[in-house]
Amino acid sequence: MDYIQAVVLGVVEGLTEFLPVSSTGHLTIAEKLLGLPTDDAGVTGFTAVIQTGAILAVIVFFARDIWRIVRAWCVGLVKPELRGSLDHRMGWYVIVGTIPIGIVGYALKDVVKNDLRSLWVVAAGLILWSAVMVLAERRGRQERAERDVGMRDAVFVGVLQCVALVPGVSRSGATISAGLLRGLDRVTATRLSFFLSIPALLAAGVFELKDALGSGGVGLGPTLVGTVVSFVVAYASIAWLLRFVAGHSIASFVPYRLALGVVLVVVLGAGWMSAT
Repeated sequence: MDYIQAVVLGVVEGLTEFLPVSSTGHLTIAEKLLGLPTDDAGVTGFTAVIQTGAILAVIVFFARDIWRIVRAWCVGLVKPELRGSLDHRMGWYVIVGTIPIGIVGYALKDVVKNDLRSLWVVAAGLILWSAVMVLAERRGRQERAERDVGMRDAVFVGVLQCVALVPGVSRSGATISAGLLRGLDRVTATRLSFFLSIPALLAAGVFELKDALGSGGVGLGPTLVGTVVSFVVAYASIAWLLRFVAGHSIASFVPYRLALGVVLVVVLGAGWMSAT
């Protein structure tokens, strides 16, 4: 992988990680267009590692919120009177909500890295999950704010985060939809999605680091460049998305998802591009 390819993939990752359009799907498409082997361990590791750039953008963007939650959670462990605070509870929500993706992701790591790395899977994920996003917007009452979030919400969102292991579904599309189906307002569902993304994607990046940098990997230079570019672009994407969801439905992304999915089906069906 050269530096131009690393920059392109960094931009794609930063733009799509938090939008409900599937970063994995877009990265797989971009890798194919750049002539990179999507089933290569080094390339797969690279795409996981540059996600840490996007996650660092979340940490920086929400630094005050994260510090407040971490501090409240730690203090609440020794001071029972503080355990009812939203920040202390949010700490537990993130921990418990991350357990499902940790278990499923580790158990199915080989399936995700190999069997699901197909553009047919991406096309199916883009098209089929769009229906869930529309359903979530129509059924979601959006009557509950962040102060109303409970453990059941965190578990439900955390379980649906596992569906995002399928390329094309979109982690944010799955988790925001889950929050809406639980009656959370769109901004609250989006913020919860961001918080739950931190441990999940950081763990994935660290786990894949050896493949990206080791023998046969893409190397330190391109990986570092891709991660930095991902950070910068993702930071801007986070700010934009929070403003967007305050007044717009996540179903606004469905026409794009459907169009991309249909284009993939046509391209793959015509044999113009291989699925793997």
